[in-house]
Formats: sequence, C-alpha cells, structure tokens
Amino acid sequence: MTENNALNIVAIIPARMGSSRFPGKPMAEIAGTPMIGHVFQRVAKSSLLSGVYVATCDTVIEEYIHSIGGQAIMTSDSHERCSDRCAEAMLKIESETGKKIDIVVMVQGDEPMVHPDMIDEAVRPMIQDPEIPVINLVSDISDEAEFEDPNEVKVVCDLSGNALYFSREAIPSRKKGASRVPMLKQVCIIPFQRDFLLRFNELEPTPLEIIESVDMMRCLEHGYPVKMIPTNHPMKSVDTPEDLADVLEAWKTLEVLQ
Repeated sequence: MTENNALNIVAIIPARMGSSRFPGKPMAEIAGTPMIGHVFQRVAKSSLLSGVYVATCDTVIEEYIHSIGGQAIMTSDSHERCSDRCAEAMLKIESETGKKIDIVVMVQGDEPMVHPDMIDEAVRPMIQDPEIPVINLVSDISDEAEFEDPNEVKVVCDLSGNALYFSREAIPSRKKGASRVPMLKQVCIIPFQRDFLLRFNELEPTPLEIIESVDMMRCLEHGYPVKMIPTNHPMKSVDTPEDLADVLEAWKTLEVLQ
C-alpha cells in the first residue's frame, strides 16, 4: 500500500466461520498460515489501497487478524450476503477514521490465490471512469469440469465488456454443436463505488438473483451495468474441502510475494 492516490480506496474482506459447506474455512491452513491470513497479506500488497480490513462476526478471526498486525471490523452475525457485511464495515471504518471512502473493493475471504495486481486491474478502470458503479474480474475457465462445476459462477459478456448474464450453469450453451464457446468465470474481486454499494444493498433481491444464487444478477435486473475486467492470474475459490486440496496442490507453483 504505497502508491499515492487522491481517492480513499479500501479493501474489505468478509469472512465468517459458519460456512455450510466448509465450517471454519477462513482458518483452514495453507502452508502453515490460515487462509484468511493469506488473503489479507496478499491484498495488502496492492499499491492502490488506502487500507485493508477483514469484516467478520467471529472473534477467532478478529483475534487472528490483530495478531498479524491487521485491522478487523466486527459486524453483525445476521448478514446473509457479503455485500451487507461490507457495507456495515465500511460505515464503521468511516466513523472510526473520520474519512469518507470513495471505492470499496470487496474480496472474498476464500480467495487465497489472489494477487495484488488483480486489485489494481479491477480498480483502475473505476478510477479512470467514476461513472462505472461496479466491476468484477473475469477469467478463462480451464477445462470442461470447471465449466460444469456449479460452485463456479459463469458469465457471458456483451461486446463492450459488460455482463449480460451470470449463472452457475454452463453458459453459453454447447448443445447446438458449437465446437468452441467462450468459457468465462466471475472472479470475486469486486470494486463498488461507495454510494452504489449502499444503493445495491437497498435494492430488492430479484427473481434471477435468487434462482441463480448470484448477487450480481440484482444489478442487471435493476438495470445497472456490471463491468467485467479480464485477468490472467490463476484463481481458485475454496468452497469445499475438495477445493482446498486443489489449492494446496496449486500452491506449490504459486508466485511467492515478498
């Protein structure tokens, strides 16, 4: 966090111990360090950020983040969505620091392979164009098994790089005989303009958001664009113990950050 920037850009990492598919996930160890520690430390190396905070409702996570010199914000244990937890944390950070935040970068706590360059890739287009309300990173899907995996959120984009649709199904369809289709997945590094994060949480959940179980569908259904920015950095979310095993294997070749 070294590059001077006139904007107050803060990363917030929501994390909780109560995952239904993988209880205790944030504290699962990777190379001797809890996963949430890897996420925090890697995000904090972005040159564009004014600060990095972990938003949690669990004291074990709060205490661990404090033990490594990080900042944690305690939030309600009733939040169903990460964006709600991030919004509560954002308002608390503003109250504690006395500074209004311009851009909030939401980084999921189960993305231990995140690279600081990915934060910069996601944020810079929003700095250049403040009219963009929200950005998601997007990357290529590696194989058919990942394309069919319902834990990976797939996305199709228009010719301007905005999302047309998100789904846990394999989209676009290959059933009409196309030999190749664009296979893209959402990467959960999501910058919001500060006021749009609050607006997003005020919007009513939408039918397709509920059907697909993808929060960004709420933006599309309410008529807000979601800008998709490509990244070439490898990424693997940890939703299950099996995913953690995959990350442990990938960790052997992951770039070590100094």
